Amino acid sequence: MSTSMSDDGPVLLMADDRACTFTRYAAEALAGRLVLLRFAGLRRDLSDDYLRATAHLPAFWVREGVPLEDEAARYRAWADGLPERPGRFCNPSEPRQAVAQRFARLAGLPHLTEQQVRWVRDKAAMKDRFREIGLRTARYARVADAGDVDRFAALCGWPLVLKPVDSFACVDTFRLTGPESLTEVDFGAREWMVEEHLGGTEWEVCGLVHAGEVLDAWPSAMPCRPLDIVDGAMNANISVATGEGPPADLRALLQCVTTGMGIDHGYLHMEFFETGGEIRAGEIGVRPAGCEITANHGHAYGFDVFGATLDVYLGRRPALRYGTRRCVGDLLLPLPGSGVVRRITPREELLRIPGVIDAVLKMEAGDPVTARRASHNASGYVHVAGATIREVESRMREVLDTFTIEVAPGAGTDTDRRTREAGTVHR
Repeated sequence: MSTSMSDDGPVLLMADDRACTFTRYAAEALAGRLVLLRFAGLRRDLSDDYLRATAHLPAFWVREGVPLEDEAARYRAWADGLPERPGRFCNPSEPRQAVAQRFARLAGLPHLTEQQVRWVRDKAAMKDRFREIGLRTARYARVADAGDVDRFAALCGWPLVLKPVDSFACVDTFRLTGPESLTEVDFGAREWMVEEHLGGTEWEVCGLVHAGEVLDAWPSAMPCRPLDIVDGAMNANISVATGEGPPADLRALLQCVTTGMGIDHGYLHMEFFETGGEIRAGEIGVRPAGCEITANHGHAYGFDVFGATLDVYLGRRPALRYGTRRCVGDLLLPLPGSGVVRRITPREELLRIPGVIDAVLKMEAGDPVTARRASHNASGYVHVAGATIREVESRMREVLDTFTIEVAPGAGTDTDRRTREAGTVHR
């Protein structure tokens, strides 16, 4: 746990819409100093097991269909009955950014403004801001119909990437190879944008911000791009603490965004492209990274990354004291389809593979499961360590050669206990 944790620090209100490694850590590390903000409309995403595991924490449930102003007023009265009112706020959920930050504002807690939420949730507005602060991006445009896409393609050529402006985890995000790719798109269902498909290497970088300053930046290699992952490619991220990262000042890159968006504190997670020696900004999130990317950094740099993350949300400057430096990645294990799990490789067998330092299976034989076209679709994950990116990737492929899961067609369900507790739902 972070050495700066104490029993007399501020109480943290944390949005809690799905169990993940970070929220589980916080529930243990801040027992007595943590209050959960939950949404009644999302109750089905919180398993009975998780609710029992966090029953020692006070939780305020935002009722569905009630004006948020009324719920915030009810919260303020409810919080008066706590031993100490929360004075800080953290939202680790990408899809809940707008409602959670608005609630925090109404509750009188530190929060992202409506403009900041728009910059980090509306991908077209995000890229507008990137360009305003001097960053290069792929060419892009908002589109309302197939004709808009065709006109954009006339300027940029094919392939293109089509996505909802508020999507995450590659949900409803597609690579378009030509006009025939548009026949199944329902342009009336979402607000869409299109952008040119960039070549080169796609990277990720995370960092912590305290008092407007980026304290450090941690790059991640991506063996396969997210859009390839949703079509079946290896789903992995590798934290690179060994100097193998891209030839760019990543701390300065994150500082540019932090200053340009007026971010005071928090965890930043950003994708970018290295093409022809140039860096082009992709997308950014102001919340802990999804999958197990954040945990990778802790393993790679040898420090308590979750404790340091809690520190910045509590208004403290963490001491980033690193231990051994190596490469560590999270490999998401395949979930090939929906139905009932018949057989899955035991955790103990995965732990015997060279380089595997942890393994988590989200399901077992007999569980009903639902597969999704999303970059977080998985039956579990392993953390794999190595001296280089190449060694970690090789060991990950050995894991995939060993791992098997059989799913028989049947009544899959998205309310299965282990599926609901599978961790974060975004990259």
